[in-house]
Amino acid sequence: MKPIRVAIAGVGNCASSLVQGLHFYRDCEDHDVAGLMHPKIGNWGPTDIQVVAAFDIDHRKVGRPVEEAIFAEPNCTMIFEAKPPVSDVEVQMGPVLDGVAAHMADYPEDRAFRPSDATPVDVAQVLRESATEVLVCYMPVGSEEAAKHYATACLEAKVGMVNCVPVFIASDPEWSERFRKAGVPIVGDDIKSQVGATIVHRTLTRLFGDRGVQLDRTYQLNTGGNTDFLNMLARDRLASKKISKTESVQSQLDERLESSNIHIGPSDYVPWQNDNKVCFIRMEGQGFGGAPIELEMRLSVQDSPNSAGVVIDAIRCAKIGLDRGQGGPIESASAYYMKSPAVQMRDSEAHIATNDFIGD
Repeated sequence: MKPIRVAIAGVGNCASSLVQGLHFYRDCEDHDVAGLMHPKIGNWGPTDIQVVAAFDIDHRKVGRPVEEAIFAEPNCTMIFEAKPPVSDVEVQMGPVLDGVAAHMADYPEDRAFRPSDATPVDVAQVLRESATEVLVCYMPVGSEEAAKHYATACLEAKVGMVNCVPVFIASDPEWSERFRKAGVPIVGDDIKSQVGATIVHRTLTRLFGDRGVQLDRTYQLNTGGNTDFLNMLARDRLASKKISKTESVQSQLDERLESSNIHIGPSDYVPWQNDNKVCFIRMEGQGFGGAPIELEMRLSVQDSPNSAGVVIDAIRCAKIGLDRGQGGPIESASAYYMKSPAVQMRDSEAHIATNDFIGD
């Protein structure tokens, strides 16, 4: 079985966890393994994925081999596989567009984000020349133009896409139709972590409803110290992120909450947290006889590894779509793995639908 040939757009913390994981799970067999949602999807295990191209714009990453670039500053995620295999894949200069917020240059060197002086490559051409099958989009929040540039390149090169960021492509009717007509599959938009803030909040919201409790108001507050949280200090870049996270929770309610009664979104950047994300959820509701029910919880995770296992699944689903000649959003996998799919489902239903799609 040939490996799935993958390109990565954005060699940040999430890419670091993904690449490390492709080697870390090399000895796993077809059984449950900690950290994996599906040890096998189709004929592919978690390590049957080969990175054949990578794009970034940071001067500390462009021109370096992928296995070195994933550990370059400002990346700060945990290292669980310190020596991924040596590759001949060099990180190439992507288009800058809106991929970096202006304030990112104002921090100390270990945190600052400054573009390379290299000339941007033709992304579609690189995808064709590298025989890429699936591109993983890891652009920063707010990178609308950049994410859509990579989506266009996927369409031109007939490459499947996994859109991990809150730029609405798979969930946008016009874009989804473009992918459908091109015969190119997409899993998107905006990755859910394995056990992260959104999936936990969705599950608790559905639990309230299934048990007959009326949810009156809720919030979700998040802090972290990675580049993602630093980037999101530019509040003008957060519109799509807040929509994605809020609608993901609203979708689990039988009746929507008024906007004044639900607050979900990134909250603040705490440098010393590094890749540790801490989430605070509060829910207030009414039970039998109008008796008040209040729930508060704190969730602490390593942010980037928390999504890498989900991305490994999404890549393999996109490859199945390619092999079947399926264009457009893969609705089941998108509903299960993403916050803003074309079609929202309850997570239990999306799980079943995804297993049906992959043949489990």
